[in-house]
Amino acid sequence: MKIVRIITFILLSLCVSKASAYVERNLLQQMTNPNLLKSALVLNQKWVTYPDYTDRVGWDKLFGATKSEYIKRGEQQLNYEWKVVKAMDYIEFERSGSRQVMETPFGDNNLAMIDLLMAELAEGKGRFIPQLINGVFHTCEMTSWALSAHLITQKIHRSLPDHREQLIDLTSGDLSSMLSWVYYLLHNEFDKVNPSIAVRLRYELEKRTIEPYMNDANYYWWQAFRATPTTMVNNWNPWCNSNVLQCLMLLENDPEKLAAGVYRTMQSVDRFLNYVHSDGACEEGPSYWGHAGGKLFDYLDLLSTITAGKVSLLGHPMIKNIGEYISRSYIGDGWVVNFADASAKGGGDAPLIYRFGKAVGSNEMIHFAALMNDRKLPRNRDFYRTMQTLLIREELEATTPNHVTPLQIWYPETEFCYMKNKSGMFFAAKGGYNDESHNHNDAGSFSVWINNSPILIDAGVGTYTRQTFSSERYSIWTMQSNYHNLPMINGVAQQNGRNYKATQVKFDSKKKMFSADIATAYPESAKVKSWTRSYVLKGDKLQINDTFELGETIEKNIVHFMTWGDVDSSVPGKVIISVNGQRALLTYNPAQFDTVLEAIPLTDKRLSDVWGKQIYRIILKAKAITKTGDYTYSIKQL
Repeated sequence: MKIVRIITFILLSLCVSKASAYVERNLLQQMTNPNLLKSALVLNQKWVTYPDYTDRVGWDKLFGATKSEYIKRGEQQLNYEWKVVKAMDYIEFERSGSRQVMETPFGDNNLAMIDLLMAELAEGKGRFIPQLINGVFHTCEMTSWALSAHLITQKIHRSLPDHREQLIDLTSGDLSSMLSWVYYLLHNEFDKVNPSIAVRLRYELEKRTIEPYMNDANYYWWQAFRATPTTMVNNWNPWCNSNVLQCLMLLENDPEKLAAGVYRTMQSVDRFLNYVHSDGACEEGPSYWGHAGGKLFDYLDLLSTITAGKVSLLGHPMIKNIGEYISRSYIGDGWVVNFADASAKGGGDAPLIYRFGKAVGSNEMIHFAALMNDRKLPRNRDFYRTMQTLLIREELEATTPNHVTPLQIWYPETEFCYMKNKSGMFFAAKGGYNDESHNHNDAGSFSVWINNSPILIDAGVGTYTRQTFSSERYSIWTMQSNYHNLPMINGVAQQNGRNYKATQVKFDSKKKMFSADIATAYPESAKVKSWTRSYVLKGDKLQINDTFELGETIEKNIVHFMTWGDVDSSVPGKVIISVNGQRALLTYNPAQFDTVLEAIPLTDKRLSDVWGKQIYRIILKAKAITKTGDYTYSIKQL
């Protein structure tokens, strides 16, 4: 019964959530129809810009100075022992909730294959082919290429692969596209060893990816073919579709079948474009931009390539908005505006940002990419991005780094607000609703940075387990509004669900004010008629005001502020926060509140890697119980 509850929650979370403004745009389908598409297709892999395997001059030019590093990585895998993902590794997800037991050996195998592939392309002497064949054959023998955490969406609702059903998930899609490139580039070399190898690989790619995707009887929730205005369509859609499109482009040479497959991906990606907002903000946060907006770009880039530019949305303003979200959400020194499950640290994949910016004509993105470029060579199972990085590597390195964004940024549909002043304060807040993708109960919450240092924070999320995407999700403290910069009203926290949201969300650019009534994010038991929270960035400080009316008084209100670093709350009415050499003062009315400072140990590595051993929750507990009231707080740099 527990597994049934988990699968029910996941399907409801992924497929039956309310989007605040679903728009039937169908931008891709408006550009063409199946017949016109067929005439536009570049057939027989003539679209591929990479050299043939035997073109050593071409590969030497493409790899350039990176050649020796890629060969070295491959040499480290020549004696790699291919790992078996055992049955109990899959089942462990059901037992303890651990994903890593299954994902670690599987991931190690996939990275070994990409290392061997890149090394062979770089060197071209056949030295890495036998071991790569071992990896390919080993992978073909697996029952499924999907992760245990995702396999519970099988019809049997269990985490052990069922051979009767092929599941296309994020990892199986990545692996399928990478192995399609292996087939395209090396099948002739494989044939020299044994013709059965390439035959088997192509068979598995067709059976595991192309045929299931094209079969109407095989419905994958991320395809969103049954999407309604109340259906969530998240990053899985462009991510999986970009992988399927690569498989079709590399393996299918029948014009009728290729056109049908490409058009089907267009119909599916249109559902994503209908769901996301034209303002460009990613409700999943910057950590997921590379999987959402970034994968959308990969898909659109591939689609434009296979149609010789005849079917392209890259000039559409909505796509540019989606791209520039990543540069505008960057604070500095590695910190980003994070909501939902996103981490507070990151900044994005510089080569991807550069490619995206170049394609949509965004100088902002191009120069931001140069700022973020660490010149590290990519190492992941995404072969297409790795190759595209090699193509633009030198021009990215020659680009001038810069990061200039507007002082005020307002995303009216997603209800994100960013404001900064010239003295170094950056403020971000959100409206939204408590059923967004990767949702936390955080309608109305905010964060503050001073000179690129986080002061009032959003903790983010810990390591993913079974509980993270189950009916137990909101038992995890990071998901709860009480661990965001929000009030607990009458002893009640915000509730998760599509109906719990901020209302009367407003942004006034002249007053530098953002406000929202967050009463509707709380359940009936909170007995709150209205709770309007407003933020004003005035001079060198941020002023926060809560004006409320309760229908009934039950418990004293509590207001929470999350922070880290060194915190001194010894003086009533003042909290001094010291982080990375920056000092900030949080003030409140000591006649209204008693203060408690609570340390929260961080035992999860995903959190401690960002914040250290602990963070703090500043708890302001109202001294009086009143039906109406007005609380004011401020924060400024010292």
